[in-house]
Amino acid sequence: MMKKKSSIFGDIISYLFLTVATIIAVFPLVWIVISSLKGKGELTSDPTRFWPKVLTLDYFDHVINGLNFAVNIKNSLLIALVTTFIAIVISSMAAYGIVRFFPKLGAIMSKLLITTYIFPPILLAIPYSIAMAKVGLTNTTTGLIIVYLSFSVPYAVWLLVGFFRTVPIEIEEAARIDGANKFTVFFKIVLPLVAPGIVATAIYTFINAWNEFLYALILVNDTSKMTVAVALRSLNGAEILDWGDMMAASVLVVIPSVIFFCFIQNKIAGGLSEGSVK
Repeated sequence: MMKKKSSIFGDIISYLFLTVATIIAVFPLVWIVISSLKGKGELTSDPTRFWPKVLTLDYFDHVINGLNFAVNIKNSLLIALVTTFIAIVISSMAAYGIVRFFPKLGAIMSKLLITTYIFPPILLAIPYSIAMAKVGLTNTTTGLIIVYLSFSVPYAVWLLVGFFRTVPIEIEEAARIDGANKFTVFFKIVLPLVAPGIVATAIYTFINAWNEFLYALILVNDTSKMTVAVALRSLNGAEILDWGDMMAASVLVVIPSVIFFCFIQNKIAGGLSEGSVK
């Protein structure tokens, strides 16, 4: 009886701790969202007031229509989605090839790939700028996608190698005995089994491409091709900083990442069981 009471008490403490931790973690985002809905002048006249006197979308209207932030969102969304798709396609095939066809050489290759992250991004800014200028890809979304892929693909391959190694070779051999070719085995047997790893890698790649600032600032000068990270920074660099616009723009920057994660989070838990059934 004492043990049961102790267990219940421990569960209550755990839930209380997790609740408090969740509130602390979510509060900044909630504050930004609520602040973006406040009326003109509320942020400066009474900045500590939590709930707005009047709920309004004026700041969002000004940011999207007046500051053309919708164009920046479209640019970042296009770049992040294309980068994520290409990176996942290339890295999944590369990781599978390393694990199944070149296991010894692949171990060395995967270690060499991860060493690319030793170099800080600022160190490679000048070489990338020169290379993009010579091939005529400066001030283009294609150039940014290529640069992002050069960083995301090596890390994605390194991540997925570990997931592909967890797939038993016996499953593939059984599928081949049943008449499946290598492509069928890869797409219908192996990929569903490593779906959680692919989804996690996709989330990482998308968020990195969406939030990247340095190369977007260096390689793109045209305001019509500017990403949200650079556009948000330009608001902070204005002579008169409008905190309402800043809050609304911050919400617009955060929302796509949250939606992207919510859209595919079920795949993380369901991918493994779905693949094992197939």
